[in-house]
Amino acid sequence: MRVSDFFAELYVAGRFADAGWNVYFPRRDRGFDFIVTKCLPDGMQLLRPVQVKGKYPTIEKGDKNVYGYIGDLTEQHRDMVLAIPFFSASTPDVPTCVAYMPFGLVRKHSRGFRCEPASFRDGVAAARRDYAKFFDEAGLTLVEGADWPTLRIGVAT
Repeated sequence: MRVSDFFAELYVAGRFADAGWNVYFPRRDRGFDFIVTKCLPDGMQLLRPVQVKGKYPTIEKGDKNVYGYIGDLTEQHRDMVLAIPFFSASTPDVPTCVAYMPFGLVRKHSRGFRCEPASFRDGVAAARRDYAKFFDEAGLTLVEGADWPTLRIGVAT
């Protein structure tokens, strides 16, 4: 299986664009993968830096109750979005789901950082119950909120 982080970045950028965000890519591939902006009703611009970390399981990957990203983040920012597109082992062309996670739910780890909002069963990732609001269209909608940096699991939105 070919793994393409560039495809994952463009896929997530496309989801932001489809939701009405402007997407800006840096001239150098250092730090954030891209920055998104959206005009608020009061005329102010909302800005969110985005890092994309795709998950590409192999056919041999076993079931996991907790699944997501563990590794380095080249930059951190309190308003950032950690976007995790989850691909399937059997159909790796398009992600089966995407988690849009606030930096407040990213934790330090011995290998850098960890954010594991999904489970993995029968070759497919799915949102864990308490993290479901951060996935797909619902998660993308949360990114617009002023409370984005402080969102937590188990808190009604």
